[in-house]
Amino acid sequence: MNEQRLREILTSVQEGSSSIEDALLRLKDFPAENLGFARLDHQRALRTGQPEVIFCQGKTSGQIISIIEHLGAAVPNVLATRLDQAKAEIIQAHFPQGQYDPLARCFLLHPLADPISEGRILVITAGTADLPVAQEAVLAARYFGFPVSTLFDVGVAGLHRILDSREELSQADVIIVVAGMEGALASVVGGLVEQPVIAVPTSIGYGANFQGLAALLSMLNSCASGIGVVNIDNGFGAASLAAAILRRLNFYRRKEKQL
Repeated sequence: MNEQRLREILTSVQEGSSSIEDALLRLKDFPAENLGFARLDHQRALRTGQPEVIFCQGKTSGQIISIIEHLGAAVPNVLATRLDQAKAEIIQAHFPQGQYDPLARCFLLHPLADPISEGRILVITAGTADLPVAQEAVLAARYFGFPVSTLFDVGVAGLHRILDSREELSQADVIIVVAGMEGALASVVGGLVEQPVIAVPTSIGYGANFQGLAALLSMLNSCASGIGVVNIDNGFGAASLAAAILRRLNFYRRKEKQL
């Protein structure tokens, strides 16, 4: 349940269009709902600004369906990540109104038609092989309500590609850089822009890449300032951090307008 939904309930009681009993019924599972195998945090959106998201890896199809049903009753839209194709077919049959992205392995119930928040996120990949992680970041950022643009396959093997994209870089408020191999693109971008850069190492690479560990260490040791690093292949985590930065930025923008 987000702030808007809670305000609607409280306003309806204040105006007399809803009884206290009706409001209590709508709030009966607030702040948490116990499903036995999961405890849904319906207060998370109110507390942190973004609702609970379903991490599907390790969950059964039945558990995922139940969680989507209960979350969908409390929030306008639902995001499920790391959903493999086999389970996605079962989920899609149960929720035909939802959308599944096989590249990102994400399922969206009632996706937003348009952005609802200010602040542009730019998602960049070093190579085409990094697209699955990048697409997870793109879908998650859009789920959080922000406009997203992309810049794919601009890695350091052809440095002119990112240098030719200075205009796209300048238009973003937060930049997510997704890179495997040695992960050098994050340092390059960090040395070109003033915006916050969120680096996502991917597990793409040959043996000495160590399933993304080499890229992770390279990004952590970047000499470029203003770079934050999330876990290997964690596109969702990067989008979540970008959304948190922009929500706070928008908060201060609103306060300035009130002065």
